[in-house]
Amino acid sequence: MKFLKKLFLAILSIFIILIAVLYITDTDYLIKAVRTIYLKGHTTAYLEDYKHFDNAFVGNGNSQPWPNHSDYNKVKETEALNNINKTNGTVAYVIIKNDSIWFENYYDGFGESSQTNSFSMAKSYVSALLGKAIMDGYIKNLDQPVCEFIPEYCDGKAAKMTVGDLSSMASGTNWDERYYSPLSITTRAYFDDDLTKVVTGLKVVKEPGTAYKYASGDTQMLAIAIERATGKKLYNYLEESFWKPLGSENETLWQVDSEDHDLVKAYCCIASNAKDFARLGKLYKDHGKWNGKQLLDSAFIAKSITPRFAESPEYGYGWWLKSVGDKNFFMMRGHLGQYVIVEPEDNVIIVRLGHSKGDGDAIATFTDDISTYIEEAYKMLE
Repeated sequence: MKFLKKLFLAILSIFIILIAVLYITDTDYLIKAVRTIYLKGHTTAYLEDYKHFDNAFVGNGNSQPWPNHSDYNKVKETEALNNINKTNGTVAYVIIKNDSIWFENYYDGFGESSQTNSFSMAKSYVSALLGKAIMDGYIKNLDQPVCEFIPEYCDGKAAKMTVGDLSSMASGTNWDERYYSPLSITTRAYFDDDLTKVVTGLKVVKEPGTAYKYASGDTQMLAIAIERATGKKLYNYLEESFWKPLGSENETLWQVDSEDHDLVKAYCCIASNAKDFARLGKLYKDHGKWNGKQLLDSAFIAKSITPRFAESPEYGYGWWLKSVGDKNFFMMRGHLGQYVIVEPEDNVIIVRLGHSKGDGDAIATFTDDISTYIEEAYKMLE
C-alpha cells in the first residue's frame, strides 16, 4: 500500500513539474492540444473539432435555397468516385451545374446541413473580406502597408509588406507551415488563446512581395489588419458582407482564439456545410454579383483568380488555381480535402468535404485526389 502511495505521489509530482515547465517555456497551449485532439485519437485537427473550441456566431438572413436541376440525382457516383469517397472518408459530394444542384450525396452519417470544419477554405473568405473592405473604403488598395494597421511591422523589410502581400502569401515572414509537429507555430496558432501575440511575434526575413510561400500566418495577420481598418469583428463583417447577402441556408460558427481575445482563427475553422460553402464560389464565378447586386468588385475577383507570380501559377489572392486537361479551375481548399472547385466556362461547381485527402501531405501543391474529384464529376456530367 505504501508503495502504491509513493508511486502515485511520484507520478503526481512529475505531472505537476511537466505542467510547470509548459507554462515556463510558454508551450502551455500543448495542454489544450492534448485535451482536444490527441486524447481523442487524432494526430491533427479534425472535422468536428470546432465543438471543443470557443466559437463566434455568424447568422443567416433570408435563406435562398439552391434549386434542383432538371436532372437532379439522375446519375450515380462512378466506381472510381465511390472508391475514393470510401478510402478518403468523404462526407459530402455535390455537383452544381448552371446554378442548380445537379448531384448531391452525403456519407458517414453526415447530411446536407451538417457542420464541419472548413480548415483553410476560410482563407478565401478572408481574402474576399479584404476586397470588401477596399470596396467599402476602409482599406485604400492592395498596396496599403500592413504597418498602418499593425505597428509591429513598421521597421526594416516589414515596412514594405502590404495587405496584398498577405492575401497572396508573399509576406516574407518566418512562418513555418507544419501541421503534425506539436511544437510548430502552426500548431501553436491552432491552440493558443492569444493569436495576436503569436502573429505579431513573426519576423520578416525575406523581401515582401517578391515570392509566394504558403503561410497561414499571412491570413491571420490580414484578419487583424481588416478588423483594425473596419473597426468590426471579422465574424460580424462576414455575416453582413456575405453570409446573409448570399442567402446562406444555415447559421455558422467561426472559431476564435478565446473568449477574452475574441479573434477569429482566420486561416481556418468556419463550421458549415457543402451547399453554403459553395455560395462564395458562385459569387466569384459571377464576377461579384448576386441577384443583380454587386457585392464584390469584379476587378478584385479577376485579380484574385489570376496567379500573382509566374513561377507560382497555383495561387492568386486567397484562391488556388489548377488546370485539368483543357479546363481551368479556381478553388477554395482545406487541410483534409475540403474543396469548392469552380469552372466558370462550364458553369460548374464541385464541392467535396471529408476526413482525408488521401496519400501525401502536400501543403503548397496539389494532391492527386483533386483531379479525381474533378474528372469523375465530368464523367457523371457527360
